[in-house]
Amino acid sequence: MKVPGSGLVKGLAVTMRTMTRRSVTAHYPDAMPELPPRSRGVIALIEENCTSCMLCARECPAWCIYIDSHKDVVPASTEGGKDKTRNVLDRFAIDFSLCMYCSICVEACPFDALHWSPEFEYAELDIRELTHEKDRLRDWMWTVPAPSALDEHAEPAKELGVAAKAGEGPLGGRAAGREAPRARRTPVPPEEE
Repeated sequence: MKVPGSGLVKGLAVTMRTMTRRSVTAHYPDAMPELPPRSRGVIALIEENCTSCMLCARECPAWCIYIDSHKDVVPASTEGGKDKTRNVLDRFAIDFSLCMYCSICVEACPFDALHWSPEFEYAELDIRELTHEKDRLRDWMWTVPAPSALDEHAEPAKELGVAAKAGEGPLGGRAAGREAPRARRTPVPPEEE
């Protein structure tokens, strides 16, 4: 049988234990937090990789991605050949006031045009400023960390190539001067050792 008031005593015991511990306060603006390597902050865009296929906009559950494009005719490279058409990206915008940060758009992109940046400080006073157009999304690309190499002999990361092509970025070359991560060693099966 339960003793009356035992729940109250247990609750007060938890309170007393917590009161004797020292609290840990994060001094956020002065000391930046250490974020996990795959944290989701803001979505960055590599405009050159985007083919306006609309997969990210169609897969987005919040419908927060807006893409406008037009078809451009590329003349045939050989005589008697057929002219080709290609999509040219006019507008790519993400409304972060609607975004759920679910990563479906990043995973759905077949051309690696979208990447997660760990930057999370992009609050605005006006909600209309949370719609980032392609120029602003391109600027976030400089903050995307380079992925770790899976193999020692693999090609360098695409993000590093784009940063090197562009030269000095808006962050003063910080991303271009970033050293490449160390390659992971591929495990060797036991029978080959």
